[in-house]
Amino acid sequence: MQKPRRSEPLTITGKPERQQALYDLMPGLDATTVMDNHVRSHTMELITMNTLTAKTKFQGLRGLKLAALAIGSTFILAGCAGNPPSEQYAVSQSAVNSAVSAGGTEFAAVEMKSAQDKLKAADLAMQDHKYDEARKLAEQAEWDARVAERKSQAAKANKAVQDARQGVNELREEGLRQVQ
Repeated sequence: MQKPRRSEPLTITGKPERQQALYDLMPGLDATTVMDNHVRSHTMELITMNTLTAKTKFQGLRGLKLAALAIGSTFILAGCAGNPPSEQYAVSQSAVNSAVSAGGTEFAAVEMKSAQDKLKAADLAMQDHKYDEARKLAEQAEWDARVAERKSQAAKANKAVQDARQGVNELREEGLRQVQ
């Protein structure tokens, strides 16, 4: 464990006899030598501090680098927002076509109309370079089309269940007639 450094100059205080005793123990030690050593140690400390905290010629460029990084990030993010949502539009178009082929116009007319209208609005927004709006409209069109497709599938399944029940009832009635 190191002793803490003294910040004040080393002076030998006390009775003159003690001072003389220390000077006798250490030849060449006098008040000037003590002061010179103290100044030298502080000078070394300052040199070390200046070396560790000295500004390099690139220090002034740090702010410039940070500004360039911030501007570059902004452009990259703006560039991502500025791309047309072609992929989302294609997915939405596919979902609308799938819903139409599943019978969405017959069994879920309201949802199909909404999906088709939103898809057209997304197309117009893309032409006007309003890509964020176009992306949102295309996503909404996709979900409306998927709802229409599920509704038409559910309606077809319900119709199949009703047809099966009707067939069972007809067979039951026919069996009862044959028994009589």
